[in-house]
Amino acid sequence: MTTPKKDPHGLASDADSVIHRLTENRSLFEAFLRRRVEDHFLVQDLLQQSLVKAIQQQHSLNNEESVVPWFYRILRNTVIDYYRSQASEKARRGDFLEQTQVLADDHVPSLDEVKATVCRCLDDAISVLRPGYSDLIRRIDLAGETISLVAKDLQITPNNATVRLHRARQALRQTLENSCGVCSTHGCLNCTCNES
Repeated sequence: MTTPKKDPHGLASDADSVIHRLTENRSLFEAFLRRRVEDHFLVQDLLQQSLVKAIQQQHSLNNEESVVPWFYRILRNTVIDYYRSQASEKARRGDFLEQTQVLADDHVPSLDEVKATVCRCLDDAISVLRPGYSDLIRRIDLAGETISLVAKDLQITPNNATVRLHRARQALRQTLENSCGVCSTHGCLNCTCNES
């Protein structure tokens, strides 16, 4: 087995010498990452990611370029990518929490708001739903009871009742689409389902 030629200036000459220079300076690279990231396991993970990138991109290393500064650029970019992905993940979590809050909102449209879009065959569609779903729709959407009151009566949390109501509405929508077709997709205005 031949040992790679050690270039006193750290200039790139071949793949083996690049890997050798990187492993030789591992502790310096870890210290660089520790100043930017506190978690020890994350430091190791980012270092491994950077080493993989370096091996994949070693063709971009000029013969006149020093391996160590080149690898520091890769490390910096890896840290920047990590923090960008964290910010993106945080934004996605914020969006998810905001949507969850909307689902938990107790505001339900009043019967007057719903009347304009009620299909004539709505009662038939509600009656073929699962009993729990039809009960929720009749009590909350048609009778105007609050989610909190219905949840208390059913001995479930308001959030659970909201999720069940959402599923019940989806099931009702699907039932209406299956029975009424195009009419239901346009809000059931001027329903012609029962005219045939």
